[in-house]
Amino acid sequence: MAEDGEPRNVKQLLVEAKDASELMVDLAYAAVFFNDESLAEEVEDLNKRLAGYLWRLREISMLAARSPEDAEGMSGVLHVAGAIEKIGESASDIARVVQAKLGIPDVLRPDLRHADEIVGRVRVRPDAPSVGRSLGELLLPSETGMWLLAVRRGSEWEFDPGPDTVLSEGDVLLFQGPEEGVNLIREVAGAPSLPDAPVTEGQPLTELDRAVDILVEMKNSAEVAVGLAYSALLFNDRALAAEVATLESRSDILHDELESWVLKAAPEAANTDELRGLLRLGYASELVFDAARDMTWLIEQGEELHPVIQMALEETEEVATESVVERGSRAVGHSLKQLQLETETGMFVLAVQRGRRWIYRPRPRFELEAGDRVISVGPEEGFAELEALTRAPAHAIES
Repeated sequence: MAEDGEPRNVKQLLVEAKDASELMVDLAYAAVFFNDESLAEEVEDLNKRLAGYLWRLREISMLAARSPEDAEGMSGVLHVAGAIEKIGESASDIARVVQAKLGIPDVLRPDLRHADEIVGRVRVRPDAPSVGRSLGELLLPSETGMWLLAVRRGSEWEFDPGPDTVLSEGDVLLFQGPEEGVNLIREVAGAPSLPDAPVTEGQPLTELDRAVDILVEMKNSAEVAVGLAYSALLFNDRALAAEVATLESRSDILHDELESWVLKAAPEAANTDELRGLLRLGYASELVFDAARDMTWLIEQGEELHPVIQMALEETEEVATESVVERGSRAVGHSLKQLQLETETGMFVLAVQRGRRWIYRPRPRFELEAGDRVISVGPEEGFAELEALTRAPAHAIES
């Protein structure tokens, strides 16, 4: 029997499993960035919780199958559950890099930390605007572009905090989001703004630099692949499934290149355990691609999805959305940076389809054009704001 507050049916279990697995990936990379064993241990605890969700899900699914038709429908649910399980296992592998004290070269941590999305921490100061206010009131994703991964109060962590969480003086916020949102969330926490990074002359790239560049690309692309895979299931879209397959094929090439550069870097490395850490991170990231591809197999095969899969994806913490940029809208001809898309809406653009071409994780300078199909993820309240940017005013449509 499920205890009070625990998920009781297949849909609830799928929601909890998906959210837990994605949180595990975020926390695992944060553990690597900060070399934080306590975060790595929390990933392992979440993995145990995820295993419990999936065990219960499989049990309920088997009990629910009272006919061959029921069994056929539930097989798709179990297939998705297996892919989610693989994502969780990959996150555990990432966290074990810290627990095994393999680490990564300290001089390269800033490169990883600034990989498209910042992972950072800030302490809530006395008299900060956020003290005594709930996350539901603060609307951090849409106001700052930042998503709270966790809140630490004393020695206790609250992971994936919800809208009812009230912030207090001394709380430590673990956040993730675009670089331009860092000082916005620091302002909410009453912390001073960080100065602009000093401009330094470019130094020749070493083999180790190239290895980390590839690892950053793998991390970013893996997160895109997972987002597109969930979107493919939600929208039952073969085009999105095909893009996941393309990313998975690309990951094999990137992994080969990563191994090559790490081996070339061996002579300059002071600690070979750090190189082992890079290889472990690369291997774990590739497993995320494989799990994403597993999810989209159902779409590729034209299998009819059980309705519970779509219902579960619609109720997760982070929603996937698609928007088409209409002619005459505010988005046309403006870059993502000019629109301040992430900080204004809290939505993160996974990919843009322009004709037959896909652009993954478009850069801040990327300009939107009429007809672009935008695949985004973020808080539910951010969707309306994104739609306001991409839809043409009523008078423009009528004319």
